[in-house]
Amino acid sequence: TQAQLAGPAASQADLSDAFAGIDGLLLGVALAAVLVILLLVYRSVLLPLIIIIGAVFALAVACAVVYVLADHDVVRVDGQVQGILSILVIGAATDYALLLTARFREELGRHADRFTAMRAALRESAGPITASAATVALGLLALLISDLTNNRALGPVGAIGIVCSVLSALTFLPAVLVLLGRTAYWPAKPKEGDAASGSTGIWSKVAALVDRSPRKVWAVTLIGLLACAAFMPTLNSQGVPLKEIFVNDAPSVAAQQTLSKHFPGGSGNPAVVIANADRADQVAGAAKGVSGVASVSVVTESGRPGQGTPLVVDGRVRVDATLKAASDSDAAKDTVARLRDAVHAVSGADALVGGYTAQQYDTQKTAEHDRGIIVPVVLVIILVILIGLLRSLLMPLLLVATVALNFLATLGIASLVFQHVFGFTGTDSSVPLYGFVFLVALGVDYNIFLMSRVREESLIHGPREGVLRGLTTTGGVITSAGVVLAATFAALSVIPLAFLVQIAFIVAFGVLLDTLVVRSLLVPALVRDIGRLAWWPGALSRRSDEPAAEARGPLP
Repeated sequence: TQAQLAGPAASQADLSDAFAGIDGLLLGVALAAVLVILLLVYRSVLLPLIIIIGAVFALAVACAVVYVLADHDVVRVDGQVQGILSILVIGAATDYALLLTARFREELGRHADRFTAMRAALRESAGPITASAATVALGLLALLISDLTNNRALGPVGAIGIVCSVLSALTFLPAVLVLLGRTAYWPAKPKEGDAASGSTGIWSKVAALVDRSPRKVWAVTLIGLLACAAFMPTLNSQGVPLKEIFVNDAPSVAAQQTLSKHFPGGSGNPAVVIANADRADQVAGAAKGVSGVASVSVVTESGRPGQGTPLVVDGRVRVDATLKAASDSDAAKDTVARLRDAVHAVSGADALVGGYTAQQYDTQKTAEHDRGIIVPVVLVIILVILIGLLRSLLMPLLLVATVALNFLATLGIASLVFQHVFGFTGTDSSVPLYGFVFLVALGVDYNIFLMSRVREESLIHGPREGVLRGLTTTGGVITSAGVVLAATFAALSVIPLAFLVQIAFIVAFGVLLDTLVVRSLLVPALVRDIGRLAWWPGALSRRSDEPAAEARGPLP
């Protein structure tokens, strides 16, 4: 004889098991991925270790702050929030560190004194790093608008992690780099006079391509992104069936499948109706008449359906409605909607419908409502920050449009991959919103890093050469930062839950698409083609004599 346990309590127990002991593995995988990438890209022994230590310090401080706040019931933390916090801090702290270390290396090529080099590096890097952190932190805080508890929990916790990341990048890291000086980059130490050390041959070729055929470059990349985005409507975000919640086999899922073979699909997870005791018979009768309901029973004092006196608590009774369809199916959710209409129509019953299926239905509808509110708020936050940083109106609108297109293209590809590679029939209803907040807020970081450098170079050399210099000097560091961030989010897939696997793919793929296509080709080509008008109404948009290029030398 084989005994199996199904139902909400069994599912919750399996969820707890999925997160049990996963923190150390998740952190270890993320740090190992970052360390390997940094060693391969920078071919330095000390620098990757310095960056990793700074990221771990940031995570330790963030966890300490969150622990104190959670202990005083200011924030709420569960396994999901904790896992995302670890990945977010490691990825963001590493990205900010890479931007600063790359600029410090560049300045060491111009200045013999390491203190002077660090002052210059901080002066030029602090603004973009702070602006990038602000977009992510404020984007996460926008989740506080959500009506879903998990979303609201992630907002402040994630924002705390971002603040700790930027503090580490602008305090601990500069101090260590100044102490070590050129030794930090050993064995490839930068030498004085090597001002172009941050550039690489491949990015000079990319810049030349953008300069030679900007319209062709942005047209081809735009068509490609639009083609990917065309599949976005096929992404089903109505929820994940119970059998797909866990990537690996789970006892509660197997038990529910066994139960469904011999009884109505909704057995074990009935729709629960709470109503006034004096209207119990009318409510039960109304529920029986609903299409999709297999059986209805009033909970009795004896605990046996239909036998004995109804159990009355504070003048209310419970009526269980077993659904014909599986409790996690779209058909079951439709039945719950009809059931609510039926029992609400019973006069004087004050009936409420709950249970697993009703909870899934409400979560889905609330997630749709949240997306309609939070998405515009995040876009406005990013737009305001970009306007303040770039001192332009048209350029921020252009950047926001490109990151939004990148998000839609990513969802289109994700829809195809989830259905035809992973075998998912749908995503959790919160996945598109989480993907948007992470991908748009983090994705705009790379555009901030690029365009702040383009603006800096354009003020010296003019808009055309500013685009080319900005792309050439930042190409390597931004690409490596994108690869690192993608790798850290991909580490979420070690947790055997479909929700986190889906988030991991969307963010990792979207970051790579943004880094390699949008930031490298689409944005520079558009800015190069539009010219000065792209900076309207800022100073760069007004016609003037091209500044002399004496400060930085010829374009690499």
